[in-house]
Amino acid sequence: MLELDKIVLKFKADDHELTALKEISLHFETGKIYVITGPNGSGKSSLARVIMGIHRPGSGRVIFDGEDITGLGITERSRKGIGYAFQHPARFKGLRVADILEIAMRNGEHNDCHYLSELGLCPEDYLERPLDASLSGGEIKRIEIATLLALNPRLRIFDEPEAGIDLWSFEQLIEVIGASHRPDTTTIIISHQEKILQMADQIILLEDGAVSLHGPREQVWPVIRDSVRCACRQDCSRGGMYYVNCPR
Repeated sequence: MLELDKIVLKFKADDHELTALKEISLHFETGKIYVITGPNGSGKSSLARVIMGIHRPGSGRVIFDGEDITGLGITERSRKGIGYAFQHPARFKGLRVADILEIAMRNGEHNDCHYLSELGLCPEDYLERPLDASLSGGEIKRIEIATLLALNPRLRIFDEPEAGIDLWSFEQLIEVIGASHRPDTTTIIISHQEKILQMADQIILLEDGAVSLHGPREQVWPVIRDSVRCACRQDCSRGGMYYVNCPR
């Protein structure tokens, strides 16, 4: 399905160069759920954006279904079946919620009300609303996730889908993402939420722009759980230490 071959990504920062990703090589199989986790600043979102074509790597290759798509942009990758839900979704002046869902659902199996309802948004209250600042962060986040689900891509990337979501909506979100995953799709989720990590077939731990651990959830999760400190009801990273949510 997807192969990353020695991906290197660098950014210019003032008078120096920052290496965000350091020769990342990964293989993603069809039908599996992958969760990429790690401390803040470890390169998780940068890696997701390289896959989607938002960032162009300085070296390395992105291969999708055996085709080198490194040089393709977002639109071309979307046409090939790759979809992305941003950590902080954009707002589109002049578009309604119904407009963006109508565009997405052309490739989907459900009507424009299905995923809104599944994510706790009443279609009657939201379809005619503009995608502007009148929507809260949690609302626009759920609308974008609903749009990605309606788009029905073969490779789905969710960048911290829990960001800005209340606890009740978070539980719904997990159920919907899990239920919508199919044997012919690949799901990549950027997250450090324990409940999302427990959904994974494979967990990838990034630290300082490099893969430090990768394997089946059953093998990786105990290593992460036993070697990190637990901060109840908050997620943070301090001094390179990685924190996860405590059980309630």
